[in-house]
Amino acid sequence: MHTIRLVVLTFFSLFTFTSHAALDIEITGGSAQQIPIAVVPFGNSTSLKQDMADIINADLRRSGLFRLLDTRGMPNKPTNATQVRHAEWAALQAQAVVVGNVTSIAGGKLKASFQLVDVLKQRTLADVDFQLKPKHARMTAHRIADVIYEKLTGKPGAFASRIAYVTKKGSRHYLYVADADGYNPQALVNSIEPVISPSWSPDGTKMAYVSFEKKKPIVFVHTLTTGKRKIVANYKGNNSAPSWSPDGRKLAIVLTYGANSQIYTINANGGGLKRITKSRGIDTEPVFSPDGKWIYFSSDRGGSPQIYKTSVNGGGASRVTFQGNYNVSPHFSKDGKLLSYIRNDGGSFKVAVKDMTTGQVQLLSQGRQDESPSFAPNGSMILYATKKGARGSLAAVSFDGKVRQSLKEARGDVREPAWGPMLK
Repeated sequence: MHTIRLVVLTFFSLFTFTSHAALDIEITGGSAQQIPIAVVPFGNSTSLKQDMADIINADLRRSGLFRLLDTRGMPNKPTNATQVRHAEWAALQAQAVVVGNVTSIAGGKLKASFQLVDVLKQRTLADVDFQLKPKHARMTAHRIADVIYEKLTGKPGAFASRIAYVTKKGSRHYLYVADADGYNPQALVNSIEPVISPSWSPDGTKMAYVSFEKKKPIVFVHTLTTGKRKIVANYKGNNSAPSWSPDGRKLAIVLTYGANSQIYTINANGGGLKRITKSRGIDTEPVFSPDGKWIYFSSDRGGSPQIYKTSVNGGGASRVTFQGNYNVSPHFSKDGKLLSYIRNDGGSFKVAVKDMTTGQVQLLSQGRQDESPSFAPNGSMILYATKKGARGSLAAVSFDGKVRQSLKEARGDVREPAWGPMLK
């Protein structure tokens, strides 16, 4: 048993607004062997806008890997591990119990303490303290859910991460940044002209995107901690499809600079332009491989749109996808083991995932016009855009296709999601 103390960084303060969700999430499916778990209301949580236990419950349920048990009828509501009566929780068929307490400490801060208890083995699996400002309570609850997820599944959680997406409302275009559960949305860009292709820097502090505000597509890099932004690609023709290198020093972009659409790299602060592909086809949608050695991209150089790869130094390209006559929009899981993309399957555009070790391909989504797949930072889910009637919305599917989420925006046409890295 160990205690971890974490002070939530001030980075969060720039994104803390009223805790409402712009995206309403509906969950279907789930693992065949869900872990039964009880999350008990935290002690002294009345000072918060929402009990941390409710947020943790929602996170774990959303993953599809847990069966959340109703604790309302339990006579004993423990707030620490020593108060847990194992036999009572075993009778509820709980394999694990989460208990916690919130206390005020110096400097106007709070201490949120929680323990994860293995009911069957009657031992504490995690005992963690977080120091935080009250306005960071929701993100702290996500961090607690991440600890629980990792302790019980052996894999990192991704609840304490953020997503970006583009929404059109009336004549205006917005680039939103929100928590992974859709709460605390912030409009990073609000423009009468289109905004497309958001891309997170590896450390989560910057966002690259394309704006048409100057009447042509231009690549910007926006620093989230300061709100400042900079034009990094404004060459002749179109400037589009930015994607970060794993070390955050470069961007892969697409230019029609002196030719049809081709892949280039550029320093993240602008300058250092280097052409990577040279073909007569249209080369677009570049992404770096997680090891930084390759750039994967979509191209019709062979006649039909397929995914290719080339060295980050340029040179010849080799084809990656061979099943189907239309495969585009590559995106890697962080560990490089899985590649997601969009495939035309009998006239329907669906999310596919390829195991890079075995070469096995699986179709995951069920829509007719799905696009822009983006992996969660732990590789567990893929976020993508889809169509609900005439309006765009977001959806997510687990890497094995067993868990599905529908993320609905009350107003607006939503598209082009990008799942960011874990917040530090």
